[in-house]
Amino acid sequence: MLLRSLCSTPTISQCYLHHQHRRHATVISMAKQTDDQVSTTGVTETLAIAGGLIANPVIGWSLYTLKTTGCGLPPGPGGSIGALEGVSYLVVVGIVGWSLYTKSKTGSGLPNGPFGLLGAVEGLSYLSLVAILVVFGLQFYQQGSIPGPVPVPGDQCFG
Repeated sequence: MLLRSLCSTPTISQCYLHHQHRRHATVISMAKQTDDQVSTTGVTETLAIAGGLIANPVIGWSLYTLKTTGCGLPPGPGGSIGALEGVSYLVVVGIVGWSLYTKSKTGSGLPNGPFGLLGAVEGLSYLSLVAILVVFGLQFYQQGSIPGPVPVPGDQCFG
């Protein structure tokens, strides 16, 4: 990690000074991270990015289907579409939970991640959560209930 700051007097030990102008000097210091910090953060961020980029569109499709038909997504072959729908809701709630936890501990949300993708996934997850609350609220208001996560015999949705 490379940190740069302008200073008038060097106060940090083991810094390299590069004079850009006569008045200011740039202090460059190197901070090392352990391999554990780099690998777990990288893997977690990568999983969150991949999961969020898949989960948010699936939730959009699910909410659209719920609003137009009154039912969630069909189970699909072997229940794969229904499973993807359920896991997508969990991924979005997980990303929002991670973001809120990070916000409470650091005062800011998740880091931007590579190419700003983690920040984008975080924002999309918050938007999906708001959409979930709105569509589920409308569904409950209009129908008196929301469809359960598993179809049961005699249910109007895939039962």
